Amino acid sequence: MSSEPEPRILISRKEIATAVERLAAEITRDYLGKYPLLVGILKGAFMFLADLIRHLDFPLEIDFVRLSSYGGTKSSGKVSQVQGLLTLVKGRDVLLIEDIVDTGLTTGFILDYLRKQMPGSLKLCALADKPARRRRPVVIDYLGFTVPNKFLVGYGLDLDEKYRNLPDICSLED
Repeated sequence: MSSEPEPRILISRKEIATAVERLAAEITRDYLGKYPLLVGILKGAFMFLADLIRHLDFPLEIDFVRLSSYGGTKSSGKVSQVQGLLTLVKGRDVLLIEDIVDTGLTTGFILDYLRKQMPGSLKLCALADKPARRRRPVVIDYLGFTVPNKFLVGYGLDLDEKYRNLPDICSLED
C-alpha cells in the first residue's frame, strides 16, 4: 500500500484545453508572420507544449532544455542543466514554454541562459503560476492559471516521475 496521498483534481482536462486554446490565440496574435523558436523545459512541459503547438497555425521551430532542481516534493534551490539547446538562439524570437513557475529559480535560470545567447525577443508562456512560493521574480507573458500553494501532479507534472500521465492537474493532499 502506498503512503502517498490520493491525487485530487484541481484543474480539469476541459479547463486545461480551454486555457491552451486561449494561450494559443494570444501567441498567434503576437507571433503570426514570425518564425519563433519554442523552447520546452523537460520533462514537465512536454504535454503542454504538444497540445499548444497543435493550435499554432504558423511556421515555428521547437527545441528542449532539461533542467533539474527537485527531489521529491522539495526544490533543492540549486538548478543544473542536464541538456542544453541544439538550436541557435541569436536574433530569434524565442518563446519559453514552462509547465509551472514555482519558486522562480528554475525559470529564472533558463531565462538567464537564453538571454546570454542574445535572442531577438524572449517571452515566457507558463501553464501554471504558484506565486506563493516565489523566491525570484519572473515575468510571465502568457499564463494559463494561478494555482494555490499545493504540490501539483498530472498533465506532465510529477512526483519522482509518477503521475505525469494524469490528464488533469491534481493536488496531492493528505
